[in-house]
Amino acid sequence: MALGAHELRDRIHTNITNSITPKVSFEFFPANTESMEKTIRRSIEKLESLNPEFISVTYGADGSTRERTFDAIASIQARGTVDAMPHLTCVGAQKDDIASIADEYYELGIRKIMALRGDPQGGAGATYAPTEGGFPYAEQLVEGLAAQHDFDIYVAAYPETHPDAPSPHFDLQNLKRKFDAGASTAITQYFFNTESYLRFRDAAVRMGIDNPIIPGILPVTNFATLQRFSKASSITLPKWLETAFAGLDAEPETRQLIAANIAIEQVIALQAEGVNDFHFYTLNRAELCYAVCHALGVRRANTNENNTVEAAA
Repeated sequence: MALGAHELRDRIHTNITNSITPKVSFEFFPANTESMEKTIRRSIEKLESLNPEFISVTYGADGSTRERTFDAIASIQARGTVDAMPHLTCVGAQKDDIASIADEYYELGIRKIMALRGDPQGGAGATYAPTEGGFPYAEQLVEGLAAQHDFDIYVAAYPETHPDAPSPHFDLQNLKRKFDAGASTAITQYFFNTESYLRFRDAAVRMGIDNPIIPGILPVTNFATLQRFSKASSITLPKWLETAFAGLDAEPETRQLIAANIAIEQVIALQAEGVNDFHFYTLNRAELCYAVCHALGVRRANTNENNTVEAAA
């Protein structure tokens, strides 16, 4: 149920005054144009001022952005202000190729890696098949990376069940196997039904999983695009979400306001259930995520809650 305006305001105020500051991280995907590269650079500069736990860069659903992912990670790492975390998938790469990439990352100083199976090559409707000579699934990729270097390995989790999993129980068993193989933390696919995440978290505990499962938060920028993404990933879009964005195709400012409000409500509802780590899918734009974080008390490192510059020591 949506929070009323006064309740939302009161919870934000309580969190900030009680110093309940969430830990946040942000995800980007590699640029494919010079213009997008500039946008990403500006976005990272803005979001890294919030002192995030890390900034991650995706690998391309079918492993197609290897070089661009590496370049983006190297650029973030070179700044020296925030940890960079590359995604790495099993798709389209043999074990020796992945080992080589992992060595290069380790030499750069990278210590966090997101290990994923990856989506099948061939686009929508294609069936996944392990690459000959490669790691068949994320569990084996985790095991290989853990044996190679002392990486802090993150993996994916699916509150509404992975589309290829035959059952939610199977999906949870797979998550446990990834932790048993050496992963430390999971980040979920985005969701809008908070109860889905809470049920998933509770089921994971019953399965014997005590590793952190960080919720992935997606502030909505374009509802039509969201519908396409969600259909491909079997993610439920509640009717109230469709209603909230109906008729706003030509009103981007209003969409931004509604998107920020929905994301703030979602994070506050999760905080009320003891969650205090959040991973934001930025879609390569900083504004919405920055606004949500600011409302939740995650502020620039050199400012106080009144937004005045702290004096140097």
